[in-house]
Amino acid sequence: MTPPLSVVADNSADKSKPLTGRELSERIRRLQAEAKSLAREHIHALSLALIEVERLSAEISDGGEAYPAGVRELARRMAEDCEAKVQTLEAISSRV
Repeated sequence: MTPPLSVVADNSADKSKPLTGRELSERIRRLQAEAKSLAREHIHALSLALIEVERLSAEISDGGEAYPAGVRELARRMAEDCEAKVQTLEAISSRV
């Protein structure tokens, strides 16, 4: 069963009163800072996902005859590529 809806307060700025230049500039700075923070989190999530792909690829490439030779080779190359991509992401992210 879906919970009933409830009314919540709208704590945002008064929409009938236009923002001053200073208020607008401050709001833009806050939103830009929040967007940059979220972007850093997203990049970190991508790095973690690549690290997991690297780990799985390494396991498969070292898996021996249980895996077809072509799959092992592809997995080996993917592991190397993922490692390089993570290093690149970290280097670029550290500059910002």
